Amino acid sequence: MTSEISNGFTHDAFTSVREQFERNLTSGDDVGASVCVIHDGDVVVDLWGGVADDIVGVTKPWESDTLINVWSTTKTMAALTMLVLVERGLLDVDAPVATYWPEFAANGKEGVLVRHILAHSAGLSGWDEPLAPEDMWNHDKVVAAHARQAPWWAPGTASGYHAISQGFLENEIVRRVTGQTLGTYFAEHIAGPLGADFHIGTAAEHDHRVRRVIPPSAPLSADGVDPESIAIRTLTNPMLGAELSWREEWRRAEIPAAGGHGNARSVATAQAVVSHGGIYNGVTLLSPETIDIIFREQSYGQDLVLPAVMRLGIGYGLPSPEVPISPNERACFWGGWGGSLIIHDLPSRTTFAYVMNRMGEGTVGDQRGGSLLMATYMSIAQKG
Repeated sequence: MTSEISNGFTHDAFTSVREQFERNLTSGDDVGASVCVIHDGDVVVDLWGGVADDIVGVTKPWESDTLINVWSTTKTMAALTMLVLVERGLLDVDAPVATYWPEFAANGKEGVLVRHILAHSAGLSGWDEPLAPEDMWNHDKVVAAHARQAPWWAPGTASGYHAISQGFLENEIVRRVTGQTLGTYFAEHIAGPLGADFHIGTAAEHDHRVRRVIPPSAPLSADGVDPESIAIRTLTNPMLGAELSWREEWRRAEIPAAGGHGNARSVATAQAVVSHGGIYNGVTLLSPETIDIIFREQSYGQDLVLPAVMRLGIGYGLPSPEVPISPNERACFWGGWGGSLIIHDLPSRTTFAYVMNRMGEGTVGDQRGGSLLMATYMSIAQKG
């Protein structure tokens, strides 16, 4: 189905998702956006609309193949990559990180486990050594700094959002295990086989499709918090403005916690194996036993960085009264700075993805994605 507001299609049972998507656009809540729902093996929603500025600032329509930086929604691609390594017997989430990266054991980190990194509980949400924004495309520098430093809290005892650091830590583990960077492994073993147009380290050949995010009114910070707090130290070293994603260096770098480029369709396509028993588009990546790893609760409480109570599994957030992302317990999620969102609902075999250019103030989603998700659940219930 098409309209003057949105492009793409919806299954007849999911027209309420299209209606809500168009309300978001006509109200100005969204400027340019896309939403995709994969349900029981079928793409039932694939919509895009609005406008976005390209990398030189020219306003153009949001197209079917538009790419944009999705910030921390990228973390789910890194988590999936780690789970694929588990599935293939190359990685153990319960093993010390130093098993694969011996230098990491320095300064009291010999007990940090791989699952601590995947669950934001490793005590390495930021760096002791001062860093500049440009260091985000110097992988070797930032991982060497982390290998030298001590954890900021006892690993495994609490979560503290590893906003940028998580991806660098995961990337180094993948490099040690496979000899490939995380972005390369993801491209060859996940995105490529699934046909997902998602990139961690975006090549120049895609630049003509890349659009700029519209920054929020303020940079990511923890205003009013003790300057020595874990939150401040995490979010201000380095201080990252959303405009940094406009730079070519950011696009080319592999920043697996925040630098992925895609759209709702590519996010959903890459991730749907989680909600579909490990198999999607004829590609088998995970077994049910490996998917179960996601649902091993690692922490549940006030996060040390985010101003929220979080219930975290391994690689994904889990539903809770504080974050009621699904009526089903067997669901998991994550979102990106400004509003992008990915939800897996395993009982209904559903993956929902929303990606936009106008960034809101939140770090893990906002009402725009939430309203589309509610419309999706209503459609599933009415469909029976």
